[in-house]
Amino acid sequence: MKQKIAVLGPGSWGTALAQVLSENGHEVILWGKNPEQINEINEKHTNHYYLPELVLPKNIRATLSLEEAVTGSDSILFVIPTKAIRETARQLTPLLQNKPSIIHASKGLEQGSHKRISEILAEEIPVESRKEIIVLSGPSHAEEVAVHDITTITAASKSLDAATYVQRLFMNDYFRVYTNQDVIGVEMGAALKNIIALGAGAMVGLGFGDNAKAAIMTRGLAEISRLGVAMGANPLTFIGLSGVGDLIVTCTSIHSRNWRTGHLLGQGEPLETVLENMGMVVEGVSTTKAAMELSQQLGVEMPITEAIYQVLYEGQNIQSALKAIMLRDGKTENEYT
Repeated sequence: MKQKIAVLGPGSWGTALAQVLSENGHEVILWGKNPEQINEINEKHTNHYYLPELVLPKNIRATLSLEEAVTGSDSILFVIPTKAIRETARQLTPLLQNKPSIIHASKGLEQGSHKRISEILAEEIPVESRKEIIVLSGPSHAEEVAVHDITTITAASKSLDAATYVQRLFMNDYFRVYTNQDVIGVEMGAALKNIIALGAGAMVGLGFGDNAKAAIMTRGLAEISRLGVAMGANPLTFIGLSGVGDLIVTCTSIHSRNWRTGHLLGQGEPLETVLENMGMVVEGVSTTKAAMELSQQLGVEMPITEAIYQVLYEGQNIQSALKAIMLRDGKTENEYT
């Protein structure tokens, strides 16, 4: 059935997902705040800053009006930075008319509250104004989805029917979607892998090879799993698409802005300079702080996250932070506390 979908956030990922939905026959409207970008999408059918090679389907519209975007929408897809989720949801709520499904494809934790994005959305959009909340996540670079590269991701919701609805919205011959009911695990895997990607990029920037890459990804997955399980996630989720799958793609690809940020830090670039030149939000930086505070609150050991936090927020030298991790007391590999 043809659906009207409002996509909030015309960045690279929002644009790529809008293309998938449009190609699947749905009516898609992109909402953003940059007049030049919105005009470019409507007039030239391109979004050059984010996806320079992509020509968008002509039936994708863009608007500066949040009300225009969401009026009559069957679903609303959030693809905006974590720090903007709460305020946008708050502005959105009075505009809702026909109880749309709420989908998000963002990855992070809220500063201060440490809340997952689905929790923020549930707080700001009352249940009488919406249907279920669904998370769309997994190993997926927008640049590759835009050219129809094979991609598999997960739609997660407490309601299997809601997850299946999103699966049907997006699935086609290059974009495969699985369902999952472990919302906590899917969101935590999505958020925390960005921290490990910072570290993986830094290792390459420092000149280390494949052994080091394997080490940080494997032990990083252990940290992600420990914190996720402490929050109530199913441990099996972390060996799936939103866990190890997303970790692999984010820790090994130059498309990953978190990996690129870590790589530049490893080469000696100051954090402020890296973030200023990146031009897009690097979720792993703020997520590191939230995860560090959350791990202390829950008593979960996360040495890699702690080391990255010290580098980002306490001015610790990267080599010193790495040495401190390597010289920790010996452990049993399968310790889970």
